[in-house]
Amino acid sequence: MGTYREIPSPATDELIDAEETTFGLERDLQIALRSNIQQLEEGLVVIDGGKEFVTEAGRIDILAKDAAGTIVVIELKAGKASPQALTQLLAYIGVIGERGDENVRGILVAADFHPRIVFAVKAIPSVQLRRYRFRFTFEPVGES
Repeated sequence: MGTYREIPSPATDELIDAEETTFGLERDLQIALRSNIQQLEEGLVVIDGGKEFVTEAGRIDILAKDAAGTIVVIELKAGKASPQALTQLLAYIGVIGERGDENVRGILVAADFHPRIVFAVKAIPSVQLRRYRFRFTFEPVGES
């Protein structure tokens, strides 16, 4: 007997493409932000050695320290952040706080935010929301 192999449907292919695009956009966003962290907040310094910081709660996109010495957990979301993104950020803040870093705060970066996140953050002073935007520039190539 031959081996059974599921043939993906067009809907499955679209879902895989969307997931890969989202992952790629998050990765590109992370690379861009790491190279210019000051654009997010003046005084921030990346302290994770240039790669995602692995914890019991998952992988922190960027771990930084602000000018006052507070640890800053930065979570990036491509597109609109769902309420689960805030839960994820709070879990990361909790796990870093357990390690003895009393001063920990978080920044959730996304293109947009579910309304529940916006309301919830009003009750969590240690979390900030930052919206990213793209700006394209077009330059001529090969012209003198």
